[in-house]
Amino acid sequence: MNAHFPLPDDPGENLAEVRYRLSPVLEAFHDMYVKAYLSYAHAMLGDKEAAVAVVRRCFSHLVLNWDRVVREESPEAYAWALLKVRVDTHLKLAGLDPQLVETAAFRRTASAVLESVRCQFAVMETALGLYTAIASLPERQYDTIVLLYVLGYPSEKVARIMGVERDTVRSHRRLAKRRIAKKLGLPLYAVADTTKE
Repeated sequence: MNAHFPLPDDPGENLAEVRYRLSPVLEAFHDMYVKAYLSYAHAMLGDKEAAVAVVRRCFSHLVLNWDRVVREESPEAYAWALLKVRVDTHLKLAGLDPQLVETAAFRRTASAVLESVRCQFAVMETALGLYTAIASLPERQYDTIVLLYVLGYPSEKVARIMGVERDTVRSHRRLAKRRIAKKLGLPLYAVADTTKE
Protein backbone atom coordinates (compact mmCIF):
# COMPACT_ATOMS: atom_id res chain seq x y z
CA MET A 1 0.00 0.00 0.00
CA ASN A 2 1.19 3.49 -0.75
CA ALA A 3 -0.56 5.83 1.65
CA HIS A 4 -0.91 4.04 4.96
CA PHE A 5 -0.03 5.83 8.14
CA PRO A 6 1.06 4.11 11.37
CA LEU A 7 -1.76 2.36 13.16
CA PRO A 8 -1.99 1.42 16.83
CA ASP A 9 -0.44 -1.95 17.63
CA ASP A 10 -3.67 -3.08 19.23
CA PRO A 11 -6.48 -3.12 16.63
CA GLY A 12 -8.97 -2.75 19.48
CA GLU A 13 -7.49 0.70 20.11
CA ASN A 14 -9.35 1.89 17.01
CA LEU A 15 -12.57 1.19 18.87
CA ALA A 16 -11.38 2.80 22.10
CA GLU A 17 -14.62 4.65 22.86
CA VAL A 18 -16.73 1.54 22.29
CA ARG A 19 -17.27 -0.31 25.54
CA TYR A 20 -18.90 -3.45 24.18
CA ARG A 21 -17.63 -6.97 23.78
CA LEU A 22 -17.16 -7.51 20.05
CA SER A 23 -18.45 -10.59 18.34
CA PRO A 24 -15.72 -12.56 16.54
CA VAL A 25 -17.39 -11.73 13.21
CA LEU A 26 -17.38 -7.98 13.90
CA GLU A 27 -13.80 -8.14 15.16
CA ALA A 28 -12.76 -9.94 11.96
CA PHE A 29 -14.68 -7.36 9.88
CA HIS A 30 -12.86 -4.56 11.72
CA ASP A 31 -9.46 -6.18 11.24
CA MET A 32 -10.13 -6.76 7.54
CA TYR A 33 -11.25 -3.23 6.65
CA VAL A 34 -9.93 -0.73 9.23
CA LYS A 35 -6.67 0.00 7.39
CA ALA A 36 -8.45 0.56 4.08
CA TYR A 37 -11.05 2.80 5.75
CA LEU A 38 -8.33 4.81 7.51
CA SER A 39 -6.34 5.18 4.29
CA TYR A 40 -9.40 6.31 2.32
CA ALA A 41 -10.51 8.75 5.03
CA HIS A 42 -6.99 10.15 5.30
CA ALA A 43 -6.77 10.61 1.52
CA MET A 44 -10.11 12.46 1.47
CA LEU A 45 -9.65 14.52 4.64
CA GLY A 46 -5.92 15.19 4.42
CA ASP A 47 -5.73 14.89 8.21
CA LYS A 48 -4.70 11.75 10.08
CA GLU A 49 -6.47 12.61 13.35
CA ALA A 50 -9.70 13.49 11.56
CA ALA A 51 -9.50 10.22 9.61
CA VAL A 52 -9.08 8.22 12.81
CA ALA A 53 -12.02 10.04 14.43
CA VAL A 54 -14.27 9.46 11.41
CA VAL A 55 -13.39 5.75 11.20
CA ARG A 56 -13.92 5.33 14.95
CA ARG A 57 -17.39 6.85 14.64
CA CYS A 58 -18.09 4.58 11.69
CA PHE A 59 -17.12 1.46 13.62
CA SER A 60 -18.98 2.66 16.71
CA HIS A 61 -22.11 2.82 14.57
CA LEU A 62 -21.41 -0.66 13.20
CA VAL A 63 -20.95 -2.05 16.71
CA LEU A 64 -24.21 -0.56 17.92
CA ASN A 65 -26.13 -1.74 14.85
CA TRP A 66 -24.27 -4.96 13.98
CA ASP A 67 -27.33 -7.25 14.25
CA ARG A 68 -29.08 -5.14 11.60
CA VAL A 69 -25.94 -4.69 9.48
CA VAL A 70 -25.35 -8.44 9.09
CA ARG A 71 -28.89 -8.80 7.73
CA GLU A 72 -28.07 -6.40 4.89
CA GLU A 73 -27.51 -7.93 1.46
CA SER A 74 -23.88 -6.80 1.70
CA PRO A 75 -22.55 -5.66 5.10
CA GLU A 76 -19.42 -4.48 3.27
CA ALA A 77 -21.45 -2.22 0.95
CA TYR A 78 -23.41 -0.88 3.94
CA ALA A 79 -20.19 -0.13 5.86
CA TRP A 80 -18.55 1.48 2.81
CA ALA A 81 -21.57 3.73 2.27
CA LEU A 82 -21.55 4.61 5.97
CA LEU A 83 -17.85 5.55 5.82
CA LYS A 84 -18.44 7.76 2.78
CA VAL A 85 -21.34 9.53 4.51
CA ARG A 86 -19.19 10.09 7.61
CA VAL A 87 -16.31 11.48 5.51
CA ASP A 88 -18.69 13.75 3.54
CA THR A 89 -20.35 14.94 6.75
CA HIS A 90 -16.98 15.75 8.32
CA LEU A 91 -15.95 17.72 5.22
CA LYS A 92 -19.22 19.67 5.14
CA LEU A 93 -19.13 20.48 8.87
CA ALA A 94 -15.52 21.63 8.54
CA GLY A 95 -16.32 23.61 5.38
CA LEU A 96 -13.72 21.68 3.40
CA ASP A 97 -13.43 20.07 0.00
CA PRO A 98 -11.98 16.56 -0.37
CA GLN A 99 -8.21 16.77 0.03
CA LEU A 100 -7.35 14.00 -2.43
CA VAL A 101 -5.64 16.27 -4.93
CA GLU A 102 -3.45 17.64 -2.15
CA THR A 103 -2.13 14.33 -0.85
CA ALA A 104 1.32 13.05 -1.63
CA ALA A 105 -0.20 9.69 -2.52
CA PHE A 106 -2.27 11.28 -5.25
CA ARG A 107 0.69 13.14 -6.70
CA ARG A 108 2.75 9.93 -6.76
CA THR A 109 -0.13 8.09 -8.38
CA ALA A 110 -0.83 10.66 -11.08
CA SER A 111 1.87 9.29 -13.35
CA ALA A 112 0.60 5.72 -12.92
CA VAL A 113 -2.94 6.72 -13.90
CA LEU A 114 -1.67 8.77 -16.80
CA GLU A 115 0.34 5.77 -17.99
CA SER A 116 -2.66 3.48 -17.55
CA VAL A 117 -4.60 5.61 -20.02
CA ARG A 118 -1.52 6.00 -22.24
CA CYS A 119 -1.66 9.77 -22.16
CA GLN A 120 0.25 11.98 -24.54
CA PHE A 121 3.28 13.94 -23.30
CA ALA A 122 1.39 17.25 -23.41
CA VAL A 123 -1.16 15.93 -20.92
CA MET A 124 1.63 14.84 -18.59
CA GLU A 125 2.97 18.39 -18.38
CA THR A 126 0.35 19.16 -15.77
CA ALA A 127 -1.57 16.93 -13.42
CA LEU A 128 -4.34 19.52 -13.08
CA GLY A 129 -6.30 18.06 -15.99
CA LEU A 130 -6.04 14.61 -14.46
CA TYR A 131 -7.18 15.86 -11.04
CA THR A 132 -10.16 17.57 -12.62
CA ALA A 133 -11.01 14.50 -14.69
CA ILE A 134 -10.87 12.19 -11.68
CA ALA A 135 -12.81 14.61 -9.47
CA SER A 136 -15.60 14.72 -12.08
CA LEU A 137 -16.09 10.94 -12.14
CA PRO A 138 -19.34 9.44 -10.84
CA GLU A 139 -19.04 8.33 -7.22
CA ARG A 140 -18.44 4.59 -7.75
CA GLN A 141 -15.89 5.18 -10.51
CA TYR A 142 -14.16 7.78 -8.35
CA ASP A 143 -13.95 5.36 -5.40
CA THR A 144 -12.61 2.64 -7.66
CA ILE A 145 -9.84 4.87 -9.05
CA VAL A 146 -8.90 6.10 -5.55
CA LEU A 147 -8.78 2.59 -4.09
CA LEU A 148 -6.94 1.08 -7.07
CA TYR A 149 -4.48 3.78 -8.04
CA VAL A 150 -4.15 6.14 -5.08
CA LEU A 151 -4.25 3.60 -2.27
CA GLY A 152 -2.86 0.73 -4.33
CA TYR A 153 -5.34 -2.02 -3.53
CA PRO A 154 -5.77 -4.90 -6.00
CA SER A 155 -9.15 -5.31 -7.71
CA GLU A 156 -10.21 -8.22 -5.52
CA LYS A 157 -9.61 -6.22 -2.32
CA VAL A 158 -11.38 -3.17 -3.80
CA ALA A 159 -14.40 -5.37 -4.52
CA ARG A 160 -14.46 -6.58 -0.91
CA ILE A 161 -14.00 -3.08 0.52
CA MET A 162 -16.83 -1.65 -1.60
CA GLY A 163 -19.03 -4.71 -1.15
CA VAL A 164 -19.37 -5.35 -4.89
CA GLU A 165 -18.36 -8.05 -7.36
CA ARG A 166 -14.90 -8.02 -8.90
CA ASP A 167 -16.46 -7.64 -12.35
CA THR A 168 -18.16 -4.48 -11.09
CA VAL A 169 -14.77 -3.06 -10.10
CA ARG A 170 -13.42 -3.89 -13.56
CA SER A 171 -16.40 -2.17 -15.16
CA HIS A 172 -16.03 0.95 -12.96
CA ARG A 173 -12.30 1.06 -13.75
CA ARG A 174 -12.88 0.71 -17.50
CA LEU A 175 -15.63 3.36 -17.56
CA ALA A 176 -13.55 5.71 -15.40
CA LYS A 177 -10.56 5.40 -17.71
CA ARG A 178 -12.79 6.17 -20.71
CA ARG A 179 -14.25 9.23 -18.98
CA ILE A 180 -10.77 10.42 -18.01
CA ALA A 181 -9.52 9.96 -21.57
CA LYS A 182 -12.53 11.84 -22.95
CA LYS A 183 -12.09 14.67 -20.44
CA LEU A 184 -8.38 14.90 -21.38
CA GLY A 185 -9.19 14.80 -25.10
CA LEU A 186 -7.50 11.46 -25.72
CA PRO A 187 -8.66 8.86 -28.25
CA LEU A 188 -10.59 5.92 -26.82
CA TYR A 189 -7.95 3.42 -27.97
CA ALA A 190 -5.61 5.15 -25.51
CA VAL A 191 -7.49 3.58 -22.60
CA ALA A 192 -7.08 -0.12 -23.33
CA ASP A 193 -7.49 -1.80 -19.96
CA THR A 194 -4.18 -3.52 -19.44
CA THR A 195 -4.26 -3.31 -15.65
CA LYS A 196 -3.05 -6.51 -14.04
CA GLU A 197 -5.43 -8.12 -11.63
